[in-house]
Amino acid sequence: QGQLVESGGGLVQAGDSLRLSCAASGRRFSNNAMGWFRQAPGTEREFVAAIGWRGGNILYADSVRGRFTVSRDNAKNTMYLQMNSLKPEDTAVYYCAAARSSVSGADTSQYNYWGRGTQVTVSS
Repeated sequence: QGQLVESGGGLVQAGDSLRLSCAASGRRFSNNAMGWFRQAPGTEREFVAAIGWRGGNILYADSVRGRFTVSRDNAKNTMYLQMNSLKPEDTAVYYCAAARSSVSGADTSQYNYWGRGTQVTVSS
């Protein structure tokens, strides 16, 4: 069984940056697409970014495109999310996930491994 653990969240001010990491253990996910999702209180989990198994096929939500960058290091079994120019509306719990296939996507149903999340809070 594989496990995903997010880290790097915290409390920052608007305009600041954060880098989230998603470390995998128990199995390798180098052949799987991976993604980032987020969920604010009272809302559904929403897609943020995804990356294919070799680092291509990168997708972003419109709300984060140009500010966030997703990347992965298969040698380290780790995925990253660099978040710049953070806004208060980015406040949420951020989850990483591994997909069933090597092709990235924006639908939660495409992912079958999930981390427990890391809180990101952006103050105005």
